[in-house]
Amino acid sequence: MDKIAVVILNWNGVKLLEQFLPSVLQYSEEATIYVADNASTDTSVNFVRENFPSIKIIQNTGNYGFAKGYNEALQSVDAEIYALINSDIEVTENWLKPIIETFDKEKETAIIQPKILDFKNKEYFEYAGAAGGFIDKYGFPFCRGRIFDTIEKDNGQYNDNCKLFWASGACFFIRKEVYHTLGGFDEIFFAHQEEIDLCWRAANEGHTIKYNSKSVVYHVGGATLQQGNPKKTYLNFRNSLLMLVKNLPKKGLFFVIFFRMILDGVAGIRFLTQGKFGHTFAILKAHFSFYCLSLKYLSKRKDFQIQQYYTVKSIVFLYYIKKLGVFKEIFNSNQNIKN
Repeated sequence: MDKIAVVILNWNGVKLLEQFLPSVLQYSEEATIYVADNASTDTSVNFVRENFPSIKIIQNTGNYGFAKGYNEALQSVDAEIYALINSDIEVTENWLKPIIETFDKEKETAIIQPKILDFKNKEYFEYAGAAGGFIDKYGFPFCRGRIFDTIEKDNGQYNDNCKLFWASGACFFIRKEVYHTLGGFDEIFFAHQEEIDLCWRAANEGHTIKYNSKSVVYHVGGATLQQGNPKKTYLNFRNSLLMLVKNLPKKGLFFVIFFRMILDGVAGIRFLTQGKFGHTFAILKAHFSFYCLSLKYLSKRKDFQIQQYYTVKSIVFLYYIKKLGVFKEIFNSNQNIKN
């Protein structure tokens, strides 16, 4: 069994592979590298075979999205640690070493995220993960270094190793045993929020999620679905509600979901006033899909859920009403984050 496997999920991303595989190959000597292809119709598979013969190729039989794509591919990967990275990630020298050291020293740590900076503006954190993720009481995710659309410059303010609630799927390290014991990603999610759901399920089982600033990667972001894409809005809103049904503590379950749906309605009205009709429709569609799936997801609930899953009651209130957009402003010098 390998110590660590770097697994890159790809769908019609030959240009991204051409641009970013060289850094992965150069700086990942500790790992076996895989490209897991979701039935691409471009020249991705042939490109990897011809130009990177040392990289192993896993060919899925369909475009299964992020969740099922990884679930299918990882059945063929035998390693103690999975490093799941997007095809638009540039890695840096020694990016794997601090991750491996943390897993070796901290047996309770099951999932780790590195520092994720913006490939296009390398002094700033990147939207999808930044310096590690948390959620509020109603399931809205946010990060150290990124609150909604406010993104911080990296001034070393998050050069630490702290506990998180969720780690970004853009660059996601997890122990093989934990991944398979938890059943992998929820395949109905297809893409978006599936890593938060997996981390929440891991936390419910007593596992620890960590951030390690000594490992640094650069992420392009939005290479598959742009931030303003209504499909992305649909998946984010639907999957967030499904995640809440599965993982919320029993006490207050229906109140939290009901209030979250009200907040979703406010978001829909806001999109409407901005003329973003596709996003308003996407939220309506997300709620309809949620209604259809809610009973099935109630049956997925486990016997135990952690009670203190959230770090603030409402990040929406703090950001839009109190106008707080920097993580340390909200948390008063990290008083609520425990190392």
